[in-house]
Amino acid sequence: MSSVAPIAAANPDYWRDIRVGTASSTGVYHAVGNGVCKMVNRSRSRHGIFCVVEKSNGTVENLEAMRAGEFQFGVVQSDWQRSAYYGQGRFRPYGSFNNLRTVFAAHAESFTLLARPGSGIKSFADLRGKRVNVGVPGSGRRATMEVLMRAFGMSMRDFARAEEIQNGDRIAKALCDGYLDAAVYSIGHPNEEVDAAVSRCGAILTDVSGPQVRRMLAGHSEYRRVLIPGGTYPGNWRDTETFGTTAVFSTSADASDYVVYEITRAVFDNLQQFRKLHPAFKNLRPQEMASFNGGAPLHPGAERFFAERGY
Repeated sequence: MSSVAPIAAANPDYWRDIRVGTASSTGVYHAVGNGVCKMVNRSRSRHGIFCVVEKSNGTVENLEAMRAGEFQFGVVQSDWQRSAYYGQGRFRPYGSFNNLRTVFAAHAESFTLLARPGSGIKSFADLRGKRVNVGVPGSGRRATMEVLMRAFGMSMRDFARAEEIQNGDRIAKALCDGYLDAAVYSIGHPNEEVDAAVSRCGAILTDVSGPQVRRMLAGHSEYRRVLIPGGTYPGNWRDTETFGTTAVFSTSADASDYVVYEITRAVFDNLQQFRKLHPAFKNLRPQEMASFNGGAPLHPGAERFFAERGY
């Protein structure tokens, strides 16, 4: 975890020129950050806030960077936000990030297992002895993958090879060229990374289910069962059973009520335009976005906006 000390007190512009941690440029988190910054910067003359998107390895890195003061805002998985807030799991050595605050919930996410045709992979248990992209350290997909592996009594040694490829195009190429047998994602659907692999070589969405998953869900209230509808991707006409969480736009309690209020206002006042920025956003509903706290308290600036609008 980064050891950089928070710089808010030393820099009065810290909460006006804001950096938003996202993930890779092809992922939905980056689309969330881009969408927020687009709406915020469009009304900069009114509120004086300037928003910049930063690529990262994803959820865990964004949480660490917000704690350290390197990012003012971040897009994170709700399950790992909860763990960071309470200082649980992988965050236990660093203690509770009790300054963490939710601004609003974004799209639903599904843990997604994508298999190469002919790999013989029909379930998560079939990954033993296979070449699997497990996600980069610091990403939400990697952290969730490790939780799921423990539920199945698996370790990285059970794979013929565990890869840490981040870029979506490289993952699709590795699958279709036969370098990988499978890859995991924690994403909103439809997703261009998955679509690339499906379109290139007919990659197959695979169920992540069974008694191990049911026991895991019983012990992790932040997860829920999810179905990826059949027909979301060509050739994958059957519903895919898995589990999922929610992407959350988050910040620190040190953020001023004014800044968070104006950022929330910029997004919700332009929600119709925001929904058009990515297919995963088309079903966003303001009431749901406002009412899901994602494992950390709602920031007062967002709470004030939601109260005024009756959400």
